[in-house]
Amino acid sequence: MEFGLSFEKIILIGVVAALLIGPERLPHYAELLGQFVRRARDWLQGAQDRVKREMGEDFEDVDWRKLDPRQYDPRRIIREALLEEPAVAATAAPRSAGAAAQRTGAGRPGAAIAPAKPAVRRHFSAAEPPPYDPEAT
Repeated sequence: MEFGLSFEKIILIGVVAALLIGPERLPHYAELLGQFVRRARDWLQGAQDRVKREMGEDFEDVDWRKLDPRQYDPRRIIREALLEEPAVAATAAPRSAGAAAQRTGAGRPGAAIAPAKPAVRRHFSAAEPPPYDPEAT
């Protein structure tokens, strides 16, 4: 059974409820319990139908066991991510090499490859504050 309730525990709860409610009110409360169970079943069926309708035809194709969060082992996921070879985009390397060749003039006869300029750190003083963009803040 679910929620750790065995058949014996459910019988015990029923007996205690019958003793607390009493024999004269027991049929009324049994009827209320039946109505509640029917409404809950109808509500759950309506929710399931709504999900099927919103997902469309793909609802039947989904492998719900694969999406069960209890199957995920963080150690396995990290191990697989670390052992996985990094995917290098096939188009990224030639495009960046071509752009660098155009900037430096490589590919033209007699063109030398220009060295990259080192970044220069500017120092600002009280007289010359750093640039400020009021629209960016």
